Amino acid sequence: GNIPWGQPRLAQFRQKREIVRKMKDGCDQTEGQWDALIPLLDDDSVVVRQGLLEHFSKNEQWAHPFLMGISQGKDPYLAKHAQEIIDCLGWVDGPGDFLRFIRSMRYEMETGWFLLDRVVYSHFKSHDYAMLLDQMADRVRELMVTPSRARQTCAILNRVIFHEFEFRGAGQNFDHPDNSILHRVLDTRQGLPIVLCIIYILVARRIGFDLEPIGAPGRFLVGCFEEKYPFYIDCWSGGRLIDLEQMEIHLGDVPLENAGSYLLPVTVSESLARGCRNLVGQYAKSGDDVRSKLFLSFVNEFERIQQEARNA
Repeated sequence: GNIPWGQPRLAQFRQKREIVRKMKDGCDQTEGQWDALIPLLDDDSVVVRQGLLEHFSKNEQWAHPFLMGISQGKDPYLAKHAQEIIDCLGWVDGPGDFLRFIRSMRYEMETGWFLLDRVVYSHFKSHDYAMLLDQMADRVRELMVTPSRARQTCAILNRVIFHEFEFRGAGQNFDHPDNSILHRVLDTRQGLPIVLCIIYILVARRIGFDLEPIGAPGRFLVGCFEEKYPFYIDCWSGGRLIDLEQMEIHLGDVPLENAGSYLLPVTVSESLARGCRNLVGQYAKSGDDVRSKLFLSFVNEFERIQQEARNA
């Protein structure tokens, strides 16, 4: 208890204390001063968190876009904390928030998929589902022996995700829209290939294992480029590993020698657009034309932005 904090930590503590004092005193802030609150977003003090919630609630005009910008930013750690605060404040405009995310062009996988979910389920708590992903990653770490080759790590991911947590491909209710909604798949443990792949990637990245989404035409897959030759993971089949020369079955009518773009990673925006296309068809089949057209509008917005980027 007598160990000195050191100058950097002491300075950070004093900075936070001064910010909290200004919030309590009701000091006005200009738009440019909101960045001073960023060091408080991950503070686990009940007093600080309550002060932040009250301050943001009183200044929604500035606070909402400020927090949305961070939740859609490139720092996944800050994005998660900003989204938790947005959830606590009940500031939910599912379709609007997802559209703003698309137009921001600052695409982070986990944030984007949870924002897609919120279009349909506006008040679910993304923090609870992030914790489930954390729990799976913790279990993978328990089983890992380092150093571990990429295929060995995939074998452990397969054991945890598909055996211990029992995730699987959707069966009889394949066309139900919930099979395309990330947090609902985390609830039911069954979903479409693309969502199972997103879960696989998000768990892997939590342990520092970088995998990529692969938008193969036959079935969405996960790609691993850590070894001399790439290999692929079929999450629909319980994590079956597929070597490059075995990929023809997943390419439809595309010959392997002409399939270069299908064997490389797709972007976050391309994976989200594919998820939206799935929902367009699923809602159309269920007779929900309103939601089908809504997700089609998101697909069109992704395509418009991609076209503008190509023309720039």
